[in-house]
Amino acid sequence: MTENTVSARPSASSGAARAVLTNWGSEIAIGAVIVVLAFTISLFNDRFFTYGNLINIIQAVSVTGIAAIGATLIIVSGHLDLSVGSTLGFSGLVGAVAMQTAVPALGIVAGIAVGGLVGLVNGLLVTYGRVNAFIATLGMLSVVRGLALITTNGAPQDIPESLLFIGQGKVAGVPVSVIILLSLVAVAQWFLSRTVYGRRITAVGDNQQAAYLAGIPVRSTIILAFILAGAFAAIAGIVNASNLALATTDAGTGLELDIVAAVIVGGTSLMGGRGSIVGALLGSCLLGLLRNAFVLLHLSAYLQVTAIGVVIILATLVDQLRQR
Repeated sequence: MTENTVSARPSASSGAARAVLTNWGSEIAIGAVIVVLAFTISLFNDRFFTYGNLINIIQAVSVTGIAAIGATLIIVSGHLDLSVGSTLGFSGLVGAVAMQTAVPALGIVAGIAVGGLVGLVNGLLVTYGRVNAFIATLGMLSVVRGLALITTNGAPQDIPESLLFIGQGKVAGVPVSVIILLSLVAVAQWFLSRTVYGRRITAVGDNQQAAYLAGIPVRSTIILAFILAGAFAAIAGIVNASNLALATTDAGTGLELDIVAAVIVGGTSLMGGRGSIVGALLGSCLLGLLRNAFVLLHLSAYLQVTAIGVVIILATLVDQLRQR
């Protein structure tokens, strides 16, 4: 009995290790890359591990990371949202305008509501309008950007001092924006992996026809994913505006690339049906480190764009090889 018990322990531990690698293999790999990259950068620039530089990195990552949470839900559902950057900017702008009322906190609600509304329209176009998600959200990108210009006639909007703590405040030395990001990541990861609605999103992305035959409301599930994506983009827009103390009509321009890249690098499959919110966070951190490295090492901004594109291609290639 003793011999059997002792011999069974390595088997159990190895089984647990395999389970961890199976469930979190991509996240562990990305985390290892981040650690290696961070120490490599520090060898060439001793300012990397300074408090000020690390704060700059995580504050920048918080905006991309929050928006990437919603983008992950969309891609897991088997679709793509190219309007996320415009939604981020427009929601932040509407929130800033609403913050100038007698109750500034209402601006947060207004901004999130606008983001959710944009997501609802995207979801209706894709499900009931049967418009390809790529085309629908590409068109929405321009529509929302135009609405931002119309709303304020192109004029930037100030953020009230009472709400600057969202993007600039700290609690025990930790930026409030990072606390918001980590809290949302924890809730979203639980939602995607532990709730009925999250599992429906995964099932629809994995096989939409099979999900329909299993009784899952496919249309409402896809719409829910788009609404949540819009809401998360709006939260990111409010954090970004608060961080800058200003909401501008061009906020979020071009950020679609970073957000989608963070999700893909984080291990979410472009084919749908598989993804991780934690992975999206790590993908955002990796891209944030890369951008910071180019600044610290005084490398060309043009090379930076090329490097991000290469990272996206490599991540997509790895995903295809893994699926095969």
